[in-house]
Amino acid sequence: MSTSLNPNAFTFAKRLIENGEIDNNAGHWGEQNPDAAEENSFLQEHEYEVYSNWHLGLDMSKGEHTKARYKFPYGDFRTVHRQGLTAAKQRAAQQGYMDIEKAADKLLQLLEKQTRANP
Repeated sequence: MSTSLNPNAFTFAKRLIENGEIDNNAGHWGEQNPDAAEENSFLQEHEYEVYSNWHLGLDMSKGEHTKARYKFPYGDFRTVHRQGLTAAKQRAAQQGYMDIEKAADKLLQLLEKQTRANP
């Protein structure tokens, strides 16, 4: 498999959660995640390295400076979304990416702990 966990994104998401930069709103991730226009706008202002921090998966078979390389988004370029992590965990499990599934689960547990500590 050419897709594996993006360790920098995991660390970045963990730091965001610890800093309380989270969105716990219920809803469908498909309605909350950035669309192609928002991604393009973000990339006009940031490098791909920054963009990659918002994706738990890296597909090394895709070009380094392409959006296709980055899989399993979990946030909106500002906050970590519970629904984004849940979607990433479920999709990773369905596709057999156990490392990404486990990372998303750890982040969900941390998000839950942070939510309980700071209601």
